[in-house]
Amino acid sequence: MIPAPDTILSGGVQLAQASVLLSPELASRAQFGWTITVHIIFAALSIGLAPFIVYFTWRDIRSDEPAYTRLREFWIKVFAVGFVMGTVTGIPMSFQFGTNFPVFSEAAGELMGGPLAFEAKMAFFLEAVFLGVLLFGRERVSDRTYLASSVLTGFGAWLSGFWILVVNAWMQTPDGFELIQRNGMEIAKLTDPMAAFFTPRMPWMYVHMINASVISVTLVVAGIAAYMVWQKRDSKAWNTALRMAVVLLLITAPLQAIHGDAYGRHVADTQPQKFAAMEAHYDTGQADLHLIAIPKSPDALTDPRTDNLFTISLPALGSFLASGGDFNAEVIGLHEYDDNPPVALVFWSFRLMVGLGFLFIGLALWGGNLLRKGQLAERTRYLQAMMLASPLGFVALETGWYVTEIGRQPWVIQDVLKTNDAVSTTLTGAEATGTLVAFVVLYIALLAAFGYVLKLMIEGELERMGVREKDQAGQPRMPWVKGDD
Repeated sequence: MIPAPDTILSGGVQLAQASVLLSPELASRAQFGWTITVHIIFAALSIGLAPFIVYFTWRDIRSDEPAYTRLREFWIKVFAVGFVMGTVTGIPMSFQFGTNFPVFSEAAGELMGGPLAFEAKMAFFLEAVFLGVLLFGRERVSDRTYLASSVLTGFGAWLSGFWILVVNAWMQTPDGFELIQRNGMEIAKLTDPMAAFFTPRMPWMYVHMINASVISVTLVVAGIAAYMVWQKRDSKAWNTALRMAVVLLLITAPLQAIHGDAYGRHVADTQPQKFAAMEAHYDTGQADLHLIAIPKSPDALTDPRTDNLFTISLPALGSFLASGGDFNAEVIGLHEYDDNPPVALVFWSFRLMVGLGFLFIGLALWGGNLLRKGQLAERTRYLQAMMLASPLGFVALETGWYVTEIGRQPWVIQDVLKTNDAVSTTLTGAEATGTLVAFVVLYIALLAAFGYVLKLMIEGELERMGVREKDQAGQPRMPWVKGDD
């Protein structure tokens, strides 16, 4: 019997709708992942700008030089815009706990509620109040109060990061709780606040995240300063900013590599499955360390394994690093687990993060050598390199965060609650997919708005410097083209 045309059409529409809808779990994970991907940019911006704000404010007050006044004013405005964007992009995440992951919220609410409340009441308002003083109080308060406001604003940003990472570190290595039955559901009851707040992961994660934020913002400062110096070589303000950025990068970039090496051993001890995913290590036994991995075939991009990768590896060094000194140490392989994280995302994110980290060390050493020779502002190639590298710190930060979060899967709370068990049982695929699309569109618009505002601020600074933005032919000048080309 041949179906009626309207039946065929109806069935085709239903099939098309089903093909574009994600499962509630996948859509919820993607929505939260996208939200935090954007939010972390602005959170890191506040954290990373804190030392610059304090330094420029201190030097402005102490020296009363116009160069430091301009730098202070410019970067405080950037901080303020980033703070507003961070607030707007961060608030929805707390609601997503309830709308998309209510089981997780109910199971871990007693552990999460305190730190999240502390973050809002203790850190957010501290940062907001004294940021207001920085923006509008230079002529209204004393120098000492104004300097203290810069310190407290930065402290608020770093304290906010602390409380957020308390929650995340507990999800990675949960401690200080016991599982009890309440209303027919197994929940985590807080038994030791100090153990829950200061889990084994917390100090590692906090130092790594704070330093990564400082590196990311240092590259942005260096990139903008390099552009300003390229436009006007004798700009005292922006030569100062460029020198400070290079010095700070010389400190933070090598520190991240040293700390990251030790952090990796901690991950191997506490989350061996994540460590195995970072190296795509499937068979239990001695592990090599892949310095370079290049796909031999397209399937290697989605399923990296030894036989589909061209690698430059150091034999047994993976075992050495995981154990802290034993080349023959056994590393548990992914085949030992029933359910693994998306290995490709973890593997390639880790390689990109580490590769960029070594690039930053190279840029720091290059800049340090030029600074030693007094040639930092003269070398156009270095200025170009810093302009190109300015967004890469955030790329490294994001990929590092993906390793941390995706590598923990399938657990939302390590060895306690799986992600698929934490998702709402009443949420439909249509609802989850629809809100995911809405968040993607909205947050792209917010990123574009921030970029546009930053562009206007840079153009305003160029006007203050008396630099023309267009050449005599009326066409925009590009930083890669010399005046006589």
